[in-house]
Amino acid sequence: MRKSIKYGVSAALALSCIVSAAAAAENVKIAFIDPLSGPFASTGSNGLKQYEFAADELVNKNGGVLDGRKFEIVAFDNKVSPKESLIQLQVAIDQGIHYVVQGNSSGVANALTEAIEKHNRRNPDNRVLFLNYAAVDPVLTNDKCNFWHFRLDANSDIKMDALTDVIAQNPDIKKVYIIGQDYGFGKAVAAAAVSMLGEKRPDIEIVGNELHPIGKVKDFTPYARKVVSSGADAVITGNWGSDMLGLGKAVIENGFKGPIYTYYAAGSGITAAFGESGKGSIRLISEGQVNPPYSDRAKEVYDGFRARYPEGNIDMPRIFNTVDMLANAINEAGTADDVVAVAHALEGMTYESMWGGKVYIRPEDHQAIQDINVLVHTNEGITYDYDNSGYGVLLEHKVEMASADSPTTCKMKRP
Repeated sequence: MRKSIKYGVSAALALSCIVSAAAAAENVKIAFIDPLSGPFASTGSNGLKQYEFAADELVNKNGGVLDGRKFEIVAFDNKVSPKESLIQLQVAIDQGIHYVVQGNSSGVANALTEAIEKHNRRNPDNRVLFLNYAAVDPVLTNDKCNFWHFRLDANSDIKMDALTDVIAQNPDIKKVYIIGQDYGFGKAVAAAAVSMLGEKRPDIEIVGNELHPIGKVKDFTPYARKVVSSGADAVITGNWGSDMLGLGKAVIENGFKGPIYTYYAAGSGITAAFGESGKGSIRLISEGQVNPPYSDRAKEVYDGFRARYPEGNIDMPRIFNTVDMLANAINEAGTADDVVAVAHALEGMTYESMWGGKVYIRPEDHQAIQDINVLVHTNEGITYDYDNSGYGVLLEHKVEMASADSPTTCKMKRP
């Protein structure tokens, strides 16, 4: 849903027109700060491909924003380290970049949002906007919220609310094992699972609740054996990247037969690695719908993406939402350089996603409210597989505008 706005320049001063035209021709640069090396490199690399394609397909191919400015994605490898992320953020700022996207690790997102808030306070003429597309620690749009941060993904509490709705409807689930990575996001997932299951199904027994070091476990067999011996009927995990694959494979290989409810168990090599073993077992809570494609436009975009990247996956439709919503906000604000105006345009925006449903940016905390889906790993009914594996994720349940009335503790200070 792109708004049509007319702009004009005064012809009074020819020199001013020339300068304005030169400035308009400059690309709108977007810093992508995520892992491109190390154990989570495949996750970051596939995200980068999606950003680059979304910029070209949704913006550049259609003439860019304003009077012809193109989107340019500039990649920075943060090695999923908060410290390295802050170094790369400063490099991006030194290059005159005003927009930052990041998603892998809420620990990194926490470091970035604090640094950007501090930078913007000290440098009102050189501000930066942070578009968070996957870091889902609830604190980022609660106690640590700020005007410069927008989350285009649902936070982990919103996802868990939808997930536990589905679990609560399954009478066969009487025992649940919770396991995750030992950092802010992993702890938030565990706390939400315990609280929400207690409210919706107090008869369900939590037979395990543990955390493991992030990105350091080479063999998940000891954890898997505890899951199996606990008698759990279902597993809940927020693991991502190599930790998701390692845990899921170990649990299945050690004989677990129940559903494994996850946040990030598709694409980036994970789907291919699970293959037949994950069929009907691995479930994913996510936004967007690719199987079956929600719209003709979504199918057209995915076909184009697959033509450019034959082994690539659109496993984060919200990346495309993020790019198009930013373009819409820039056009509405009439500027790409005044990020305050762009932020105000994003606040309260309602966007019709090609992947299904609406995305609404809640003004009070900059949290995106949208449909949340539970998807199942399978090779049946798949239009688009992941990793050229023959397996993908199929829509199983949909929760419309999930947690639209959820509370927030955000007390945002606006410039």
